[in-house]
Amino acid sequence: MFWKSHPRGLPYLFFSEMWERFGYYLMIGIFTLYLKDVETGFGMTEAESADLYGTFIALVFLTPFLGGLIADRYWAYKKSIVIGGLMMAGGYCLMAVHNIQVLYIAMTLVIFGNGFFKPNISTLLGNIYNTDQHVHQKDEGYNIFYMGINIGAFICNFFGAALQIMLGWSYAFLAAGIGMFIGVAVFLIGLKHYKQYDVKKGVQEGDMSFTKICLLILFPSVIFGIIGWLIPGALVGSDSTDAFIFACLPVLYFYSSLYFKAKPEDKNPILALLAIFAVVILFWAVFKQNGSALNTWADRYTDRQLEGSMQTVFETFKLAKNISYTKDSVSLYDDKFRLQKVNGVIQKEYNYPSYFKNCPPERLPTEGSKISVWSTNLSQSINPAWVIFLTPLVVALFTYLRRRGKEPSTPTKITLGLFISALSVLFMIAAVYATQNGVSKASVLWLVMSYGVITVGELFLSPMGLSLVSKLSPAHITSLMMGGWFVSTSIGNKLSGVLATLWDNYDNKANYFWLNFSLLIFATLLMLILLKWLNKVMVEKGIK
Repeated sequence: MFWKSHPRGLPYLFFSEMWERFGYYLMIGIFTLYLKDVETGFGMTEAESADLYGTFIALVFLTPFLGGLIADRYWAYKKSIVIGGLMMAGGYCLMAVHNIQVLYIAMTLVIFGNGFFKPNISTLLGNIYNTDQHVHQKDEGYNIFYMGINIGAFICNFFGAALQIMLGWSYAFLAAGIGMFIGVAVFLIGLKHYKQYDVKKGVQEGDMSFTKICLLILFPSVIFGIIGWLIPGALVGSDSTDAFIFACLPVLYFYSSLYFKAKPEDKNPILALLAIFAVVILFWAVFKQNGSALNTWADRYTDRQLEGSMQTVFETFKLAKNISYTKDSVSLYDDKFRLQKVNGVIQKEYNYPSYFKNCPPERLPTEGSKISVWSTNLSQSINPAWVIFLTPLVVALFTYLRRRGKEPSTPTKITLGLFISALSVLFMIAAVYATQNGVSKASVLWLVMSYGVITVGELFLSPMGLSLVSKLSPAHITSLMMGGWFVSTSIGNKLSGVLATLWDNYDNKANYFWLNFSLLIFATLLMLILLKWLNKVMVEKGIK
């Protein structure tokens, strides 16, 4: 195997994370589709589902701040990972209950469970490479670990699609919970290989006590969030967005205080990490639209019709569904297919399902007949499929360059990742023009190409960010700083939801994607400005 020369704990952490991501991405792949389903879901509009989705995935990646802090000081990594995994498993299983209050409870379990699981398994991975034998392989180890994430993210959508089609949404959510339970079991089986790296740092001199953190950070975050929610009107799109932004302010204050209270030798590394955290927010804001805006593109604008042998294969494995055609479904220039609500109550769903709205006339079936289309959430497997295919190539490229003494620094890799990600958006802009702004169906190849390019950017950026945190963080706050990486991911995730709520406001969808392109180019320019200084900090830290 490709991890033969790596620490023996890597495959166990690899498969633990693979199963954890199986559960998470199965749930995310169907989440907005479930929320918008007017028959067996909650009948939410595009904006409502995107707003809840953005808030949910934002909070999922905000709690690692707390989980990293508790692990560093009190629980260490094993206890945090196991408790977090069990909380997430319980949350997924509760989503099988079709009740809005239970859904919120389930989301809360997933939010806090991820906070305990995610930063600490990533930190534990970094710890097993902190030996003279393996330290030079840390970037490569994170790339391999990242492939495990995406194997889980790839296979889960096939299970999700089949279970949803055959048995309904509830069974798909239960499968996510089972996957998470398997992940916890694998982690415990491999414990002997990384038990010695399961360290509790404790409270160091100059650290803020947990009581003080609660009084100055956590409680104020709750209070600020409530204030943001209660402010009349919506300052930034919705009450939930206002609440999230306000709640983040004390957390941002806490991370900035780490710099001002750090020892002189730790100030520059901490500041470098904080700068990178700020810039990569824009990457996540675009990348995390895979579950919202790009899911909508796959659902309404992509040609998903199956015929011949492909139809037979997809229907055999329960990955396709049949939808009925009526003439009312083909009005090209009205928006009556949108979900109609009056005072929050569903009145009528016109032309449901909306797939036929922009079908080519020659592909329209006869009145009352059905066609077979592949399940929308399968588009969520395109990105992880690319990750699985490209990770060995990227690892081999960096290994080759390292042997020749030409491997780019980690900040340089992140900068390249942002630029490559920007290029990926150009494929979606081309797709809009090719379909005359969605008047006709788009080939799925546009999504495949866009996801392929952004995957290269992702591999240059995301695992490198995890590696950089492990390299630059002061030893006693490594997991806490890993939580900081996920705070930036959280803010970007929320911004992705805010952007997705604007989807219906853009008559020309190309302009929506031009906005995404501009955000990524701006982030690239910021990293270019910081690059020389960041590389200098790496050298001062004795890191290549």
